[in-house]
Amino acid sequence: MSRRCELTGKKANNAFAVSHSHRRTKRLQQANLQTKRVWWPGGNRWVKLKLSTKAIKTLEKRGIEAMAKEAGLNLNHY
Repeated sequence: MSRRCELTGKKANNAFAVSHSHRRTKRLQQANLQTKRVWWPGGNRWVKLKLSTKAIKTLEKRGIEAMAKEAGLNLNHY
């Protein structure tokens, strides 16, 4: 499975690692992903999702149903 947030779609960013001599080598800046169990009141059960920390913060404010609908995610598959 890819390193991607299931609600927001965040993924790794291409960047450069810059040394003291300013030599630049390519590297990846990974998204801060966490595996989280979220209570889904509509299905009356827990749903296990791989979320970025930004998505977890937004999830507490907006709710899982609204964010899943916007992402086009069917929570019955989780």
